[in-house]
Amino acid sequence: MNHEPLPDTVVERQVSDAWERVTAWLGRHAPVSYAALGPGAAGAAVDALEADLGIRVPSALRALWSLTAGDGGVDGAGCLPGNQALMPLHAVADFYRQQMAAQAHQDALNARRSEDDRVTVWAAGWIPVASYGPADRTSGLYLDASTGYLGRWSRYNEGSGDELDTLATYLEDVADMLEAPALATRDRPGLVGGALVWGSRLDPAWEDRWRPLAG
Repeated sequence: MNHEPLPDTVVERQVSDAWERVTAWLGRHAPVSYAALGPGAAGAAVDALEADLGIRVPSALRALWSLTAGDGGVDGAGCLPGNQALMPLHAVADFYRQQMAAQAHQDALNARRSEDDRVTVWAAGWIPVASYGPADRTSGLYLDASTGYLGRWSRYNEGSGDELDTLATYLEDVADMLEAPALATRDRPGLVGGALVWGSRLDPAWEDRWRPLAG
């Protein structure tokens, strides 16, 4: 089996195609969520982020950020499964520095711990991508720049680990769930008015208005 990484141009096209499917669906069916998406970031802004953090941003993430660099959300819910929201670049930088400072503290404690008891809360190659909500950083998704795979973080260390998805396969799955909701397995999409709301994290205040997608 061939495990050679795909060329950057292929990965960029996969991410762009998948995200454009998502945004096209939002534009047709969830205009409030579509309006909450931020504009794309210029290449110079991503270059500045790389210089600030001292880490190379993978081409897949550059491609996504060139289209949409942040999701303001609707009533605290972003447009990704679990109602997670894409983080804007300034939040990516702030959270990355926060987590690296937390890891530095753990490293000092790890020096006195046994190997089995050492704690890793963050790695230098992890780039935060999405958070629990537009203003909620208790959990979310990161992209491991060294492997190209997504992982999950949680402030409470619950269920962390690899998603076993690249950014491209994750976004393709999101698009598939929106276009064929009857086949959705990761989460169940629905609408509250003109906003996309995913069923796995349905606010009780939305229950009477939430309409799961059919088809």
